[in-house]
Amino acid sequence: MPRLPRLDAGHGLERFRQQLANVDALPQLCVLGVVSGLLTGALMVGFRSLLELGGLWLLPGGSPEAFEALPPALRSLMPLAAVALIGLWMWATPGAGRQIGVVHVIDRLAYHQGRFPLRNWLTQWVVGLVSVVGGLSAGREGPAIHLGAAASSGLGQRLRLPHNSLRVLVACGTAAGIAASFNTPIAGVIFAMEVVMMEYTIIGFMPVILASTMGAVVAQLVYGPDPAIGVPDLHLNSLLDLPWIIVSALAIGLLAGLFVRVSRLGPRLEGLPMALRFLLAGGVVAAVAWWYPQVQGMGYDTLQATLSGSVAVDVLLAVAVGKLLLTAGTVACGIPVSIIGPVLVVGGAAGALCGLAGQWLLPIEASDPALYAMLGMAAMMGAVLQAPLAALMALLELTHNPNIILPGMLAVVVSCLTARQLCRCGGFFISVTRQGLHPLQQPLMQALSRVSVPAVMERRLVRTQRMVSREKARALLESEPVWVLIERSSDDKPVLALKAADLARWLTEQAAEEEKRAAEEEETDVPAEEAATEGDGEEKPARKRKLKEKVRDKAREKSRDKEEAPPVDLLEIPGVRLELAPIGLQATLSEAFNKLNDSMLDALYVEHGHRPKQKRISGIITRGAIERFYRVED
Repeated sequence: MPRLPRLDAGHGLERFRQQLANVDALPQLCVLGVVSGLLTGALMVGFRSLLELGGLWLLPGGSPEAFEALPPALRSLMPLAAVALIGLWMWATPGAGRQIGVVHVIDRLAYHQGRFPLRNWLTQWVVGLVSVVGGLSAGREGPAIHLGAAASSGLGQRLRLPHNSLRVLVACGTAAGIAASFNTPIAGVIFAMEVVMMEYTIIGFMPVILASTMGAVVAQLVYGPDPAIGVPDLHLNSLLDLPWIIVSALAIGLLAGLFVRVSRLGPRLEGLPMALRFLLAGGVVAAVAWWYPQVQGMGYDTLQATLSGSVAVDVLLAVAVGKLLLTAGTVACGIPVSIIGPVLVVGGAAGALCGLAGQWLLPIEASDPALYAMLGMAAMMGAVLQAPLAALMALLELTHNPNIILPGMLAVVVSCLTARQLCRCGGFFISVTRQGLHPLQQPLMQALSRVSVPAVMERRLVRTQRMVSREKARALLESEPVWVLIERSSDDKPVLALKAADLARWLTEQAAEEEKRAAEEEETDVPAEEAATEGDGEEKPARKRKLKEKVRDKAREKSRDKEEAPPVDLLEIPGVRLELAPIGLQATLSEAFNKLNDSMLDALYVEHGHRPKQKRISGIITRGAIERFYRVED
């Protein structure tokens, strides 16, 4: 990959942007990863602090999860109040501003090169806080991911960084958000690459690792080194547990498929008024919460009690089935709550039930139900998100026990296969195309999104009007350009690009033809004059001198005629001419490739600048240049 020339050697930020445009800008991306991790960690601490303030204000003991301590009537009214507040905010927000959470992050990454609107970011704060403190079945991980990814991307946009680096910043914010929420930095990295970026590259991993580390460091400075969920010492009693683990994972995979299918009923409910849908979601949560408040909020206190074995069977059933349906139903009704935390709690409850059943079947050899609860968490997370590696890393970091990986791998794979093959459910956050691949999973788009157009564009060009004199045409070629951009006469925007080599060839051919004609005319004139001088005797030398002067006069006249020749029409010169459309200097090659396809063109001119009337052209990028880059990188 050739290095970019310096546009402004004295401007450090400009050089930083130029370096980021290349595919190998690893040191610069690592710097961005550190900054992104610190920023996201601080935001996550702020979000958790606001949740705790809400708990101090509304709930006994100051915990944002202490719904069990409230009177039944009050805890049942809270979800109704929450959906009312969220509904009012959504009603006052335009449709595009209502999209939040991980789905929104993936959508902005796939179709908008990682640029996030501010109003969606503000909506995420409101919905995230109200849904958790208000008693809906919701988590804090989705807000952490959206807030971190959008803030990190916003920093890049503020610095006007190329879009390929914005994509990395989104992954950094995602990883740091997960790390700061669970204190699981490795799981944050894998989640960002497996679920959000949907690719694994060394260039992507290193800055994301740094961001996740910094996010975890910030969270540990405030909340200490312990993970979000305390896990007892767990181990597999016997290999005889493995068949029952497979059966349990199969059941959890079916639950995961049910969760995804219920959550995708949204299009069927869109015909109902938004107020009715929100009232339905809040009313069902309120009804279940009257008897089982464990279904409300994040549910980490219930999960902690499940791991310690202090939860009754009926409560486990209410959480495993009720919280699953309530969370999925809330999403289907159009309330964009976070599902990652509730999915873990549901998986833990379902796993604990399977462990209790295993103790009944094998009272001597069966392992502790807490082990099955941990396996259920990983199995449910892996099946719902179709992210097996992220689930396994979360399991390892939460337990600090490598011995749990063997049964964990078995449980996660079986549950993922069950949800995918038996229930025909892809990942909760993934909507596939007709070809069966999400746009972020397509190899061509992945490769082209890692590089911005300055790394590939041709900078050697000149701009001119359509009609030029031959002298000006020759002057255009003095700087040895590759392309000649032909502008409109009205707004000075180029519409066509002519190969400079074609213009040079035409000028050379015209000069050769003119010399040939001049030589032929001279050969015709000289014999005629010589014939006129024959027989004049002494006057012959004088006549020859006059003949030479006459020939020189004719040459001067031809030279003047050449200078006064009509201007050259660059649209009439034989050669390669490409129609052009504009694209920004910060765009990635995938953006350029899509624009070429959408506009059915073969070239784009690259604009630099932010004021519409002061933009300048930095280069030209062709379809052939993009294809050559992809072949070399591939």
